[in-house]
Amino acid sequence: QVQLVESGGGLVQAGGSLRLSCAASGRTFSGYNMGWFRRAPGKEREFIAGISWGAGSTSYADFVKGRFTISRDNPKNLVYLQMNSLKPEDTAIYYCAAGVRVYSYWGQGTQVTVSS
Repeated sequence: QVQLVESGGGLVQAGGSLRLSCAASGRTFSGYNMGWFRRAPGKEREFIAGISWGAGSTSYADFVKGRFTISRDNPKNLVYLQMNSLKPEDTAIYYCAAGVRVYSYWGQGTQVTVSS
């Protein structure tokens, strides 16, 4: 089992930045691929970014490329999502996820609200 807790969400104006953190506990964190997802009101959950267990590989959804950066600190059991140039359409609940072949573990989410 892996427990995930997100933090760092909040209210920010358009064009601003936020850094989300995801703290993991339980089984060996470094063995899992990590990802960030979000769910906007009235929409389905969507993939934002992923990072491999060794941080050697990252992937991003097209709509965040150049604005968001995913990173991880394995000794500290943390994964981050740096979000810059935020837009009102980025408003959503942001979730951290962990897994090997599929994302099996999920956090409770943190709310991000971007005002225009």
